[in-house]
Amino acid sequence: MQPLTFDWHFLLLCFEKIGLAWVLVLPTGWWTEKEGRSAGIRTFPLVSMASCGLLMIIDNVDGNGSRVLQGLITGIGFVGGGAIVKDGINVRGTATAASIWAAGAIGAAVALGRVEIAIVLALIDVLTLRALVPFKRKLDSGKENVDDTLRRAHDTKQE
Repeated sequence: MQPLTFDWHFLLLCFEKIGLAWVLVLPTGWWTEKEGRSAGIRTFPLVSMASCGLLMIIDNVDGNGSRVLQGLITGIGFVGGGAIVKDGINVRGTATAASIWAAGAIGAAVALGRVEIAIVLALIDVLTLRALVPFKRKLDSGKENVDDTLRRAHDTKQE
């Protein structure tokens, strides 16, 4: 068994990396919280920093980091799946679930020293959630007639 060791320099590096992973997803968490989604200002930073921390652990231990990354991808997909809700024939929460997955990728990118990738992911994630809302509403308004027809057909079938 290895003796416990403590590295002050590594502690500062942990605060730097995990803190950056946490900060980069705050805008996404804030936006989803503001929109009343199931995941928000607490979930996104927690997913990002946990992903970062787990990959940093593996970076300092002899092991296969790719397996940990694969496990993260799967586990975060499971967490994101909790944000998806089926309401009759409609499904909600898929963008939130995808953003949770992106938060994990942001944390992983920071842990692996690819801050550029993390920044681009964070910016495009927020841009997608905010800037595409008018287009989504326009598309949804066109689907309302189709959804009403499908709902009536579904209700008739249930009777």
